[in-house]
Amino acid sequence: MERRRIVVTGIGMINPMGHDAPTVWKGLQNGESGVGYTTLFDASGFPTKISAEVKDWDLKPEDYPFGTIDDLGRHTKFAIGAATQAVADSGVADSIDDPTRFGIYLGSGEGNQDFHVFSRMMAAAIADGEFDSSKFINRGLELLNPAKEIEQEPNMPAAHLAALLNAQGPNLNCLTACAASSQAVGEATEIIRRGEADVMLAGGTHSMIHPFGLTGFNLLTALSESNDHPTKASRPFDRLRDGFVLGEGSAMVILEELDRAKARGATIYGEVAGYGTTADAYRITDIPPDGHGGIAAMRMAIADAGLQTTDIGYVNAHGTSTTVNDKVESLACRQVFGDLADKVPVSSTKSMMGHLIAAAGASEMIVCLLAMRDSILPPTINYENPDPLCDLDYVPNEARPAEISYALNNSFGFGGQNVTLCLARDV
Repeated sequence: MERRRIVVTGIGMINPMGHDAPTVWKGLQNGESGVGYTTLFDASGFPTKISAEVKDWDLKPEDYPFGTIDDLGRHTKFAIGAATQAVADSGVADSIDDPTRFGIYLGSGEGNQDFHVFSRMMAAAIADGEFDSSKFINRGLELLNPAKEIEQEPNMPAAHLAALLNAQGPNLNCLTACAASSQAVGEATEIIRRGEADVMLAGGTHSMIHPFGLTGFNLLTALSESNDHPTKASRPFDRLRDGFVLGEGSAMVILEELDRAKARGATIYGEVAGYGTTADAYRITDIPPDGHGGIAAMRMAIADAGLQTTDIGYVNAHGTSTTVNDKVESLACRQVFGDLADKVPVSSTKSMMGHLIAAAGASEMIVCLLAMRDSILPPTINYENPDPLCDLDYVPNEARPAEISYALNNSFGFGGQNVTLCLARDV
């Protein structure tokens, strides 16, 4: 039996570079940066005072007919915004006769934590240096909003989207750290391939720009502390890189079986031709020095697409701007491409939009599709000091014209999850 082919017929994005895909894509081509000083809370006492925030955007009340938007998590608002764009862009809604054949698969993180309420609970519970759990609980029962507590859960964006779009098919969420939304796209692709759905909304949404998120990543020494020059802080593959910049936002795609998409005359951005996913089975926050997990994921995606390494024209790297990730990912690419490694462009758009965590992979997948469509490679900005341990073509600082038929999108997460998507321009 011939395998069903899965294509992308709609895209939607909200992130620090803009509030829709065309705006984001234009900014990336121009080498702009979405990084600045954190304004969502007072970060002046943290080692990292910068982030890549979504600015001047909020969900409109008329876009959410099921109640007040005030109770929604920031991740859910972003998800609704990006998903609405993707559905409208695809024109798929009018073609769905059986809503049980329309599903959702997201890579979503937790919603915003209410740090101010938590602080008041802690203040009530501590006296003379001792913590009284009963006072903490009682104060929480007075202050906490049950609706907002539910909205913190990672599955809430997918639940809201199902109701909003009447998507009665498979509804799932994965949280495999920074690989989550790429994993969601890959697994949604498999669902359609198996014949369990005809259309899937897939992607990711996340915001960790809050005191708990910043504290955790600072303790892991994963974030850049280049506070004096925010737009220069994210510098993947550069010798002076010192960590990633925390971002936020959402990216969504409509996945559809090829013949179905053609039959209704849909615009096709490209094909999800291959999917590879592996686990390092190593340390939780460290990457194995030999990069075996990333190597296996890339090879698996290329093989799943029925391609050879000679077919790949571009890699959108995980490229976080951390010392270890960039070094090991460069090594992994060299192992996969061998003698061709110097000829395959590799760039990191996290240099501009920051690291969107669970939403990163789907955002960068869309970038790959637009790069192939428009024959232009987005740059790695802030690449100024070559690192002998990072020795590939990183498309430094300026976008570059290039004809690309196939691209890889790498997403590697804390916990050792690795996902590579292989995307094809022509179908």
